[in-house]
Amino acid sequence: MESELLLEAFKEKKNAIGLIHRAYLTYLKNKRKHTASTKTKAEVRGGGRKPWRQKGTGRARAGSIRSPLWVGGGVSFGPKPRVVKKKINRKERQLAILSALYLKKKEVKLIDQLKFDEFQTIKTKNIVEVIQTLGLKETDKLLFVLPTSNKKFWLATRNLKNVQVTTANSLNIEEILKTKYIVLSKSSLEIINLKYGAI
Repeated sequence: MESELLLEAFKEKKNAIGLIHRAYLTYLKNKRKHTASTKTKAEVRGGGRKPWRQKGTGRARAGSIRSPLWVGGGVSFGPKPRVVKKKINRKERQLAILSALYLKKKEVKLIDQLKFDEFQTIKTKNIVEVIQTLGLKETDKLLFVLPTSNKKFWLATRNLKNVQVTTANSLNIEEILKTKYIVLSKSSLEIINLKYGAI
């Protein structure tokens, strides 16, 4: 399997291991959604009338019952929805994915492309049969890498919680690192070599 992967870029192993780590952290950072939101004094409903007059009551002056100092008031410096993006260079990301594949080379299983092309029936048992012919178990975490998207194949795998399906053009570092076995065809391998090997 090693001879079929274009992994010349992995010769600098020390740098590649650190790069995989950085690419993975970048992926996790960009995957996170910052959706927590609180209302400020201006956004909380009510509080338009001054609670009591400015002077003469003996109490501290107050302009609104929605002050952050009051129960039911707005929140000072609370979280707001925001977009956080961490950048990694395209070539670095390519090398990280290529290096991750290199580390998983012993867990890569080649399959005949006809198994993907001839898949026309949406049946989970057909996927189980494919897995069993490879000598694997459906309880193992598996990643099928298709050369092109195949909706019927994807629909047939939805009942198998440990099976994921992706295409060779849209690999991500998390899927590669977290899976136990990677199942792909020579067509998928050619696309991987073309996209990620040309660094």
